[in-house]
Amino acid sequence: MRLTLLAACLLASSTVHAQANDAARKLAQEAVIVDTHIDAPGILMDTWADLGQEAKDREFDYAKARAGGLDVAFMSIYTSPKQDADGSAWQTANAMIDGVEALVQRHPDKFALLTSPKDVEHLRAGGRVLLPLGMENGAPLVDKLENVRFFFDRGVRYITLAHSAPNRLADSSYAAERPWNGLSPFGKQVVAEMNRLGVMVDVSHLGDASALEAIRLSTVPVIASHSAFRHFTPGFERNISDEIAKAVAARGGVVQVPFGTAFINPDSAADMQAHFRARQAFDQRNAALKAQGKPQEDREAFEKAWADAHPVRASTLAQVLDQIDYGVKLLGIDHVGLGSDFDGVDGELARELRTVADYPNLVAGLQARGYDDADIRKILGGNLLRAWAQIEAGAGK
Repeated sequence: MRLTLLAACLLASSTVHAQANDAARKLAQEAVIVDTHIDAPGILMDTWADLGQEAKDREFDYAKARAGGLDVAFMSIYTSPKQDADGSAWQTANAMIDGVEALVQRHPDKFALLTSPKDVEHLRAGGRVLLPLGMENGAPLVDKLENVRFFFDRGVRYITLAHSAPNRLADSSYAAERPWNGLSPFGKQVVAEMNRLGVMVDVSHLGDASALEAIRLSTVPVIASHSAFRHFTPGFERNISDEIAKAVAARGGVVQVPFGTAFINPDSAADMQAHFRARQAFDQRNAALKAQGKPQEDREAFEKAWADAHPVRASTLAQVLDQIDYGVKLLGIDHVGLGSDFDGVDGELARELRTVADYPNLVAGLQARGYDDADIRKILGGNLLRAWAQIEAGAGK
């Protein structure tokens, strides 16, 4: 089903790409476009694809990136709560990093690893797409503070402290239980160590109390790598509140807007929140049944029933632009950027933003809404690179 949906998305992408005018395409190629959240490594773990060539079932590959003007694509090193629980998160994260390194080694003329904003200009020469690493979920750190340094040395430049369940560091926005009501003692140590090394603290996915404490404790700017604004999706804690977004901006950070339907369509956001809660309740029931020695419920049947009752909805470029407009009005032009979540939302994306080839459509939309080229360059990547440079400059201080 995923491949069929993505094939349809890619067909749609080739249709809408022409909507971008010459000025938009030119600016997309000239500006430095930074996307802080692309889930290509997870798919590489499941089914290897040579992303140096056109990969028709993927939203990110070299050909699409160059067509869209993408320069800096943060590769998401994602691990799940299940992998945290079964002890495989550390190995999984390392295997994903191995995969990104292999991609670069196979195509040194097309890709390069990026570990500092200072290196963007010279590394992107010749049309290379630069691949910094962002760790989505702090689970691979296990309970060893030295693992922050270990993954820094492997190229990780931001860490999303938690994902869809509470972990050793922080609470999740999706989960009902909040064991820390902020950061754990270990989470506080991790934030300090990230500051010391120059790793960006990412508050996307965190429960509100955890996000606020991370911002308060950080001595340098923090980011939200892929968080839409909760203003449009009331009650959906996964999206960032005005209070937290203002706190991010006040410290010099950036809120990176995603393109996924589940984040920008209010009904889809409500479905996603309900799905996570229903899945957690399902897991709790099965754990109780297992403890009693009784047969467990079938997960595949549960997921199918949920999908049947909650059909996929649509979203549009206009909704993404509304998010950016709102962020700019709330925070100022210097604190909004892009974190698409390409290859991470099963093709459920705004119609005109189906792959990394489609950034010119976004540029055209911003132009149509009155943004000048200088401000568009900030949104496309300048803001994130400025915040990253500040975080790097603050390392060790």
